[in-house]
Amino acid sequence: MKQSRIKNLKFSKVKNSIYIGSVILFSSVVSAQDSIPTVTDNEVEPVEAVAEATVAKKDSSINFKKIKLDGISAVVGDYVILDSDIEKTMIDLKSQGASTEDITHCGLLGKLMEDRLYANQAVQDSILVSDDEVNATGDRQLQSLVQQIGSMDKVLKYYKKEDEATFREELYKINKLRMLSERMQQDIIKEIEITPEEVRQFFNKIPEDERPIFGAELEIAQITKEPKASDEEIQKAVDKLNQIKADVEDNDASFSVKAILYSKDPGSSSKGGFYSITKETGFHKAFKDVAFSLKEGEVSEPFETPSGYHIIFVEKIRGQELDIRHILVQPEISQNVLDEAKAELDSIRKKIINKEFTFAEAALNFSDEKETKFDGGLLRNPQDFSSRFELTKMDPTLYNQVQGIKDNEITYPVLEQDPRGGPPKYKILKITNRFDEHVADFSKDYTKIQDLALTEKKYNAIKKWMDDHIEETYISVNDENRNCEFANNWVKQ
Repeated sequence: MKQSRIKNLKFSKVKNSIYIGSVILFSSVVSAQDSIPTVTDNEVEPVEAVAEATVAKKDSSINFKKIKLDGISAVVGDYVILDSDIEKTMIDLKSQGASTEDITHCGLLGKLMEDRLYANQAVQDSILVSDDEVNATGDRQLQSLVQQIGSMDKVLKYYKKEDEATFREELYKINKLRMLSERMQQDIIKEIEITPEEVRQFFNKIPEDERPIFGAELEIAQITKEPKASDEEIQKAVDKLNQIKADVEDNDASFSVKAILYSKDPGSSSKGGFYSITKETGFHKAFKDVAFSLKEGEVSEPFETPSGYHIIFVEKIRGQELDIRHILVQPEISQNVLDEAKAELDSIRKKIINKEFTFAEAALNFSDEKETKFDGGLLRNPQDFSSRFELTKMDPTLYNQVQGIKDNEITYPVLEQDPRGGPPKYKILKITNRFDEHVADFSKDYTKIQDLALTEKKYNAIKKWMDDHIEETYISVNDENRNCEFANNWVKQ
């Protein structure tokens, strides 16, 4: 196992290095999913800074004492990095629980400079980030913070900000720089592709004793039965949603409070049903179709998705982005219906064992899961859409379901709750193939090797871009930091 980790180290480093400007995501950029960080004021515009000042201390001996004030660590194009930016970023990383053992002052300064080089060139190349986009991001961050902390006054007090306008201005500067940096990186690698010949050359140049070790993997198939609610229970759910809709429209009831009380969506109920979505957001098509058909302030009629029955309230429209709140209600599924689904799967399992039909044939004819039934029930890994699941990276729920399965064994029916709030389902599972830990093999592991080769090609493209633009861009590093061993030639020696 130790040998496996050593051999894979160089490849993991290459893969991580592709996102040169994004390796350290500054916690000053607040997101709804992150823990509450300390917001930093990383300067976006050049500023006039004083490195140190002489302050007279009035006492009998008329002593003078030099006091260090905030100075400039580096300048990249039109962007300034202050000493305090480095210190605040390090504090922020620690406050979020990130490991900072391997992060040095020089390394952190280098990352800050990389971000600013990307942003500076994005402006030069007319890669635009609109004010509406930046402000919308800030709005979402503030909404998330208010939901977490309780009120805007509490947010301002927590972050020690004088007023909301000042806080919004700081968020605008931080988000504008981050978004420019990300767009520039995406632009550098957007057209990079890899050919089969390049993959072969990449693999052949790896010495045999340095080839990566791939962990144990499984191919897994399943057959599912999704119990259906009765028409009576469906009507109860629709009536409940219509009652809530009427209360909001006729009695000015709070949609947010109703969502907290009644919504079965685990991802939004605690936030009053809130989501910010675009047409590209990964929600069901029916959900987005309804959301984008509504006017600001309008509540939808009840409608169905695979998760259940919903109503949507449009809180704000910002171009192609919506702030919405929704309520999900699940029709109750009786225990008798659940028992029937379980019994049907148990019968299917016995017939497969008795060789009346194969697992793949049973999946095609009896499974309710459209995504897998036409492929013999074979599951696809959401990370790379291959059929293999590496044990150490498997979703914990799936791992617990298959960890004890032996070859050619089929599980008894397993009840699975939908983490998105949808109805429960029963399923039986089988391991169709097992791959032990092994040294990379070109034919067996082509997809993984292709991914490594593409990652290296992107990394090399970004590295070349970085080297070229460091030479072309005005860069200044102060004397205290010129002895740093940077990964890039910032001092231009």
